[in-house]
Amino acid sequence: MMKILIKNARIVNEGSIIEGDVFIENGIIAEIADSISAKSPDVNIIDAEGNYLLPGIIDDQVHFREPGLTHKETIETGSKAAIAGGITSFIEMPNTQPQTTTLEKLQEKFDIAKNSSYANYSFMFGGTNDNLEEILKVDPKITPAIKLFLGSSTGNMLVDDPKVLEQIFTKSPLMIAVHCEDEATIKRNLEENIAKYGDDIPMELHPKIRSEEACYLSSSRAVALAKKTGARLHVFHLSTAKELSLFDNKKPLKDKKITAEVCVHHLWFNDSDYQKKGTFIKWNPAIKTKKDQEALLQGLIDNHIDVIATDHAPHTKEEKKNVYTQAPSGGPLVQHALPAMLQLYHQEKISLEKIVEKMCHNPAILFQIEKRGFIREGYKADLVIVDLNSPWAVQPSNIVYKCGWSPFDGVTFKSRVTHTFVNGRLVYKNFKFLPFAPGAEQLTFDRK
Repeated sequence: MMKILIKNARIVNEGSIIEGDVFIENGIIAEIADSISAKSPDVNIIDAEGNYLLPGIIDDQVHFREPGLTHKETIETGSKAAIAGGITSFIEMPNTQPQTTTLEKLQEKFDIAKNSSYANYSFMFGGTNDNLEEILKVDPKITPAIKLFLGSSTGNMLVDDPKVLEQIFTKSPLMIAVHCEDEATIKRNLEENIAKYGDDIPMELHPKIRSEEACYLSSSRAVALAKKTGARLHVFHLSTAKELSLFDNKKPLKDKKITAEVCVHHLWFNDSDYQKKGTFIKWNPAIKTKKDQEALLQGLIDNHIDVIATDHAPHTKEEKKNVYTQAPSGGPLVQHALPAMLQLYHQEKISLEKIVEKMCHNPAILFQIEKRGFIREGYKADLVIVDLNSPWAVQPSNIVYKCGWSPFDGVTFKSRVTHTFVNGRLVYKNFKFLPFAPGAEQLTFDRK
């Protein structure tokens, strides 16, 4: 493994920014100091030129569509887009085809990623109304969490039997990660709007159909059940101001049993954007009001919300162009999530230290990921260099996603990822990928 010395970096880590050098050997951060000299001629020196060095982003919620939906994306193409965006590790969701609801199907995903992923990888195990016995067999040291869909985004993965839910919450050996939207509320709202508009419902009604009420009802029930059973609960993609009251900001993350996250699109867009973007910003849960958008950002800063993720979920342009009832929800985000958050930094809405805390440190703490998420001696050298003053415009020629489009199309970002290192290997530099050689690793978790 090549030795790498990163010189003249502004290191953003654990609440501070310091100027210094980082020496990498055998994929591990071997030394961090004010100034380090190359000790042998085989050291590859990379001058950061005063740019910022961050820990690699850990995205705990992506949909890379393999197996079964590879016309949208594969683990290879999704992870390639991720490293272009500074994401060095991902946790992928179970709603593929077939779904990841047996140990056999989980292992098949690990086997695919071992030979094709550009980024470090892991996969959540899916819960259903009838697979509790499989859940109990899951190995906590290699599986990050159990994923439950409490809204019908994923069809027959909806877990809607209260007795089954309580059993899973009581017996799960792992954290439970949930998508919270109340199915009965959504169904009622959708039927009312189909009766009025047919299939071509105006997109601006999406947050009325998948409403604040639907989100709060479901998330409040999940939180109440976690408190009743003592389960470790993580609520994905908050989208409303109202839900923030369910989460504590007094304890340090390591002591919380109930946590929450927000996704980049809920921080960037609001319902005024539906007129221009239409179904291309159709997500579940829906993007809601500017008031919700602002509250979510504040909740992130004041620690009611613990993690920033993407919920990267690509579909083809043709699929997204359908009328409301036929257009799938979700969009590609991994390539542009960090530049978008850095744009909010430039707008003085969030600090660099807070971005790193929520995108790097906290996912590692939350899932007990071994030796990642921080710039520390002895940790894996998953690192990202960003230039905060190198504007670039998102356009088809530089979009890496297999689906070929981005909800940020036409946006000019002020910051760019210049280098991405995965396990001490430089894999991406200035919009170019270095020749692929499997060097990504399966994430492991520091659990008994």
